[in-house]
Amino acid sequence: MASTPAPDTATRHVRVAVIGSGFGGLGAGVRLRRAGITDFVILERAASVGGTWRDNTYPGCACDVPSHLYSFSFAPNPRWPRSFSGQPQIRAYLEHVTDTFGLRPHLRFNTEVSAARWDADTARWQLATTAGDWTADAVVAATGPLSEPRIPAVKGLDTFPGRVFHSSRWDHDYDLTGKRVALVGTGASAIQIVPAIQPQVRRLTVFQRTPAWVLPRADREISAAEHWLHRTLPTAATLRRAVLFGLREMQVDAFVHHPRLLGAVQVLARYHLRRAIADPELRARLTPDYRIGCKRILLSNTYYPALAAPNTELVAAGLAEVRGSTLVAADGTETEADALVFSTGFHVTDLPAAERITGAAGRTLAEQWGGTMEALRGTTVHGFPNLFLVIGPNTALGNSSMILMIESQLNYIVDALTRLGALGATALNARADAQRRWNDRVQRRMRSTVWTTGGCTSWYLDANGRNTTVWPGTPSRFRRETRRLTLAEYDLIPRPTAAS
Repeated sequence: MASTPAPDTATRHVRVAVIGSGFGGLGAGVRLRRAGITDFVILERAASVGGTWRDNTYPGCACDVPSHLYSFSFAPNPRWPRSFSGQPQIRAYLEHVTDTFGLRPHLRFNTEVSAARWDADTARWQLATTAGDWTADAVVAATGPLSEPRIPAVKGLDTFPGRVFHSSRWDHDYDLTGKRVALVGTGASAIQIVPAIQPQVRRLTVFQRTPAWVLPRADREISAAEHWLHRTLPTAATLRRAVLFGLREMQVDAFVHHPRLLGAVQVLARYHLRRAIADPELRARLTPDYRIGCKRILLSNTYYPALAAPNTELVAAGLAEVRGSTLVAADGTETEADALVFSTGFHVTDLPAAERITGAAGRTLAEQWGGTMEALRGTTVHGFPNLFLVIGPNTALGNSSMILMIESQLNYIVDALTRLGALGATALNARADAQRRWNDRVQRRMRSTVWTTGGCTSWYLDANGRNTTVWPGTPSRFRRETRRLTLAEYDLIPRPTAAS
């Protein structure tokens, strides 16, 4: 592992500073180079690339999007081992992209950005990092919404004598074999962790506030013949990706315009539950009371059997209090544990990075948002010139690959940067009226979606009850909306005559 560099006392300047080296940051680096922009740096707080696929190493960690759709269009991978690939394979893919596209010289590891401030006098961003200061004409914030783990405030948590950790910061030094383990949460990570650790632990207690709809996972090993075909005839892999994309495009209408159409999918989910869980009482606790799709639909063939195992107990309530090694649920259920694992998600609608970014008016992004994120086309924010957000507000997907959305945003960002040079301006500032029109339109489309009408409370909603996370449309529609930058939506900031 690379050592932490000593802070550099000299301030260095680049045209573009990219923050983060997950899919968004690495994709930005590739697109910048392809556009002829080579004066950029990728600032990464960790010692290697990978983002969420570097940080999440919990047992069973895998993607719930088909492998051939979960990759860059410009970097197809004919060697995916399974139809749904695991964390090690996805991280290896990102390392491969880094080397193939020559991104290593641009990377600065162990370099966490502690503050980014727009300086109107020089029309540049000033960035303070743990390894020295930088200035940049533009900043691409690719920190991602699944980067900062969220551990709820639980009364008495500090009295627990055993191990406590979040699923995204898995403690591999602690052997769970023969231990009494409590897992808090039943989301996308939890349903992979439960069947992975259940056979080795002495006792597994799962705290469930809200049950999730779970569908079968059509995972299988990709055959040698398929690998050969993808290598020798790349168009076959392209066709496979196109079919996967098309199928998910067709599903979007049900999520966005006609949630009642999801009823057939809900019947399948009920059948999947009934087939796996014989105990009617347990089955009742695992049956959601909201429409499928309102919360993220989960995929697993092994989650239900693991919950039905003799050494597993499902507590249909959240963790309310810790009294030493005794865990107390909201319904009064008590259980003893040696280890406590939180699979409780991330700071998505209250991004910690927003507290570190200060715009032209001297306010942080968090202060300007006031608890409700919004951006123009999910990418730029009024008052924050030349700041580009990758996976910004209302760009997440409920049923397809986020790589599709990332690539659309990168097209938009590169178009903005290249047109700036042609216009002789130094920065673009999103107009407040354009940002408002865009977000009003997004929220109007949100009214008919399953995420609004489905009868649940999900992590898609912010503290004000507004869905600032999901894109209410197809990835192809977002691609059209971000194909080119519309200059009328921006104010141009001229190059300062006294700029250094």
